[in-house]
Amino acid sequence: MAAPNPVPDNATDTIAAVSTPPGRGGIGIVRLSGPLAASIAAQLVRAHQPLEHAHARLADVLDAAGTDSRRADAPRIDEALVTFFAAPNSYTAEDLVEIAAHGSPVVLELLLRRALELGARLAEPGEFTQRAFLAGRIDLTQAEAVRDLIDAQTLTQARQAASQMGGALSHRAAPAKQSLVELIALLEAGIDFAEDDLDVTGKAEIARRIEEIAPPLAALEGSFARGRIVHDGLTLAIVGRPNVGKSSLFNRLVERDRAIVTASPGTTRDLVTERISLGGIPIELVDTAGFREGARELLEEAEQLGIRRSDEALADAALVLIVLDATQPVTDEDQRLLAAVEGRPAIVVLNKSDLVKRDLVRRDLAAGELESAFVAEGALSGLAAISTSALTGEGIATLRERILALATGGAAAEPGMLTNLRQHQAVATALAALGDAAKANAGRIPHEMILIDLYRALWALDSLTGQTTSDDILNLIFSTFCIGK
Repeated sequence: MAAPNPVPDNATDTIAAVSTPPGRGGIGIVRLSGPLAASIAAQLVRAHQPLEHAHARLADVLDAAGTDSRRADAPRIDEALVTFFAAPNSYTAEDLVEIAAHGSPVVLELLLRRALELGARLAEPGEFTQRAFLAGRIDLTQAEAVRDLIDAQTLTQARQAASQMGGALSHRAAPAKQSLVELIALLEAGIDFAEDDLDVTGKAEIARRIEEIAPPLAALEGSFARGRIVHDGLTLAIVGRPNVGKSSLFNRLVERDRAIVTASPGTTRDLVTERISLGGIPIELVDTAGFREGARELLEEAEQLGIRRSDEALADAALVLIVLDATQPVTDEDQRLLAAVEGRPAIVVLNKSDLVKRDLVRRDLAAGELESAFVAEGALSGLAAISTSALTGEGIATLRERILALATGGAAAEPGMLTNLRQHQAVATALAALGDAAKANAGRIPHEMILIDLYRALWALDSLTGQTTSDDILNLIFSTFCIGK
């Protein structure tokens, strides 16, 4: 085994954890990081060749504690690939060892337990990545992207996280931050070297520089609308009266028979949910119980509970899909649902269009009259309608496009988007501080007071990437990681 690097006086302790998901698998990895990582690994496995930085070595996993790994006849329990990364050229900037054995929980537990007995301690959630951040290997937005990549459920989410891991967000914020630092330095110099109360930097120059800094940050703040949707996804509730085809549309969007469909009204008694991906945006579809007209207290208890949950889903959903029966006139219950989504992102679907078209053909009418008949009456409250047939699939592609457009608000994908509330608050705080500085400058406030606002903007941008992040924020962020990462 390779000898570990010399341990400095201020070295951190050595941590260990299983870095693969719980359960059985083809491969399981135990990771160690810290000054004792290599020496502990030397007592856990017998490498067939000396370890070398960034090279994998075949090794035997030793069976018993206290076994001399140098003995050829030392009992083994498994084979493994061992990779050694020497400080500072590792993920954590410390000596780091990864032991990839077969994914038996028994073997992984043996390795971890013996590592703890030999001087390591169990890693806290996210501690490997936190050490990478504290060592300056990555900034805070990159650390958050590590977690996002692990949690990604769509390829778009994975690509977004990979872009952030490459520093896209930090690179996008860097020019504005550099301009802000230069303005602060200019004002500080003016205060230090001003003579006879003469300002080195004039009011117009300060205003110009602030005006140049703010627009890129405003554009960055605007990226949060799409970035948040890509990161978190959203919920779409499918609502309507019984037997209008909600569950059939749900199955069409899911592309499998997830919800039970019958000709009897009220088949869906409870919420049915399924997650899909549209254009890389994760969307949770919620099929709800039908809203019946008349007194709800006369319905069965199960159906009453289903409708109550439908009301809750309608209130909580980010998007609403109101399904109407194109073969029937708009009812009072339909109007109630349309009124309930007024001012909210919603789509109206005129389902069963295949039945209407057959009737139109018999009457020699144009198919376009399907929607116009509703809109002319003002029945849709100004909402555009999409004609669909859950039976034939007609209009489903258009519906998917409309859902995606409504979900993203028309915002295009761009590099370095803000993806969480912490990042958004940092940029919003910086913009507010720049606005205060501009007002102070316009009011001929002394430069010392303008600098207070400018420093507040700088600290906000620093917190975006982590230069001045408090321990409380760090603990909150890294506590959401898995233990082995």
